[in-house]
Amino acid sequence: MQINETLIRSVVEQVISQVRSQAAGPGLNLSGTNSANPNRGHSGLFDNVDDAVASARTAFEQLQQRPIEDRKKIIDIIRRISISQCEELGTMEMEETKIGRLEHKIAKLKTLGEKTPGVEFLRTECYSGDRGLAVIEHAPFGVIGAITPVTHSLPTITGNAVSMIAGGNTLVVNPHPSGRKVAAEGVRRFNQAIRAEVGIDNCISLICEPTLETAQQLFKHRKIALICVTGGPAVARAALNSGKRAVVAGPGNPPVVVDETADLDLAARCIIQGASYDNNLLCIAEKEVFVVNSVFDAMMDAMSRAGAVRLNESQVDRLTAAALQVVGEGADKHHAARKELLGQDASKLAEAVGLRVDPSVELLYGETSEDHPFVQTEQMMPFVPFVRCSSFESAVQCAQKAEHGYRHTSIIHSRNVRNMTIMARAMDTTLFVKNGPCMAALGLGGEGYLSFSIAGPTGEGVTTPLTFTRERRCSLIDDLFILGR
Repeated sequence: MQINETLIRSVVEQVISQVRSQAAGPGLNLSGTNSANPNRGHSGLFDNVDDAVASARTAFEQLQQRPIEDRKKIIDIIRRISISQCEELGTMEMEETKIGRLEHKIAKLKTLGEKTPGVEFLRTECYSGDRGLAVIEHAPFGVIGAITPVTHSLPTITGNAVSMIAGGNTLVVNPHPSGRKVAAEGVRRFNQAIRAEVGIDNCISLICEPTLETAQQLFKHRKIALICVTGGPAVARAALNSGKRAVVAGPGNPPVVVDETADLDLAARCIIQGASYDNNLLCIAEKEVFVVNSVFDAMMDAMSRAGAVRLNESQVDRLTAAALQVVGEGADKHHAARKELLGQDASKLAEAVGLRVDPSVELLYGETSEDHPFVQTEQMMPFVPFVRCSSFESAVQCAQKAEHGYRHTSIIHSRNVRNMTIMARAMDTTLFVKNGPCMAALGLGGEGYLSFSIAGPTGEGVTTPLTFTRERRCSLIDDLFILGR
């Protein structure tokens, strides 16, 4: 997953000026109308929901007439661009969103191209007997409406497009406004290559000026057959209340439990690797750590040995004031990350508390209470709170409380298989990682396939092409030659 630093600097120097010029050029010009901008109305770029859906529907009808081999060609195109242009597109995303880490923006696009499942994931079941033949196959929904987050703007679109098109669908994307330019540029490149090689345009359509209103229009549009949402609690609730079938990848606040049997140095390295990845923007990332008291001090020392920087109590207090704010009213009142520090480097968080650390430092950490805002909030920045627990059972109880019943992701570091089993049953999360960093659950350093849409609220789990298909049964009765009859 590490990208050579010399390569990154070279890429940045070559690409930044190009990105800035493109931001005002035809590829990323997101202002104006179709008549003013010749890119609108094809290559997936649209000003309004109706046009985007109509064009995606036309693309779907064309795709329906093509063999599955053409779906594979389209997916191969998306993968090829995602891999070969990962440095340029990752740099664009970093320049626009200004959150996360450049090397991880690049790595996400590259690994998505390599590990996202395609048409090979589809399978057909057959049953034959004296009364005929039944074939169970997987049919597309049609046009899927997708809402994508700022944390992984183009990577989420890329992964969703591969899975949805593999299932025979097309899609309309309402991206997060703060990541709309790189989303539009990626979609434009995908569609141009697909049109040139396969002859179908607008397999991926995108709303160039996304708003809450366009998202609602997408939710309610009669030609949208399915909704896929990747985002926070508010957009997840809106999707579930849309009246349509929805695949919802909702929020997470993944806890880590470290028991007295754990390899503490391994645990420290894994926590730093996972919690610092893209500056903790991943929904699966380690957000808070509960450590059994008997090894708590040793665990804190292990974190320091592994390269993290510890904040004292007063520094944690200052960071809390600088990084978190209270939002909402009544029952909806809660802490949330301030935009200024969300997804920023550990060195910038340190500056906020008057501390200077080397830019190479990836993670800050410190001791807090169980009910501290940093423990209970999905904060998405490279600071991890550590909580001292009297026992393993207490640590699991604290983890359950902090996870808020999202059933998203939980992590344990232990050599005790019984403790692993106890925590797995208690947390009942979609992803459960034992003795590794969070990314291992998505095949990054572990086994399995990759997707950035992890549907916990609606139960599909890590999404695949099968997630975006309907089961269809075709039956042939009696009039069938059966060997041996």
